Amino acid sequence: MAKITEVPPPGKRKGPIRELVETVVVALVIALLVRTFLVEVYRVEGSSMAATLQTGERLLVNKFVYPYVHLPRPGDIIVFQYPRQPDRDFIKRVVAVQGDKVAIRAGKVYVNGRLFPEAPSALVADDERGEQVVPPDSVWVLGDNRNNSEDSRYFGEVPLKNIQGLAFFRIWPLTRVCHFVNSADLAANKGAGGVLPCP
Repeated sequence: MAKITEVPPPGKRKGPIRELVETVVVALVIALLVRTFLVEVYRVEGSSMAATLQTGERLLVNKFVYPYVHLPRPGDIIVFQYPRQPDRDFIKRVVAVQGDKVAIRAGKVYVNGRLFPEAPSALVADDERGEQVVPPDSVWVLGDNRNNSEDSRYFGEVPLKNIQGLAFFRIWPLTRVCHFVNSADLAANKGAGGVLPCP
């Protein structure tokens, strides 16, 4: 039976400190790439998405899904740069996408004439908004806590270019760990399975 014997090449071997530094640098580069292009942790501030989300909770946001897998869909919870102040990040629920007609009557949201499937945890407000069409390359968003949410009712549509990603998993606090289910999918009885779906 043949044996393979590895012979180290001539020259200096790396010292343990150099190997440690190289490992740390590679790990940091990988972490930076993941954070920039794949997944990032966000901390919730404010009550605009209560009772779905609470201040202090931490979420995983998929930064790759838009636009590489699919565009935002009604019912998705997204993180985006506030259109009036792009250095601030907001989190809201997508209600309508480009070309959709949105109206609010007696606090109920209608998209293309149909009642929008609200999340079970949404706190709706007694609101009235005339019908408007979502422009191209944009989405229309609302907070789940309508009485305390600055959203598309006030600042208009959100350009797709402002969207940071899809919130898909709550990782903190440990008592509320779960993955978010698209509210439209939930209403249609699809997509509610999986590991630890949020109630």
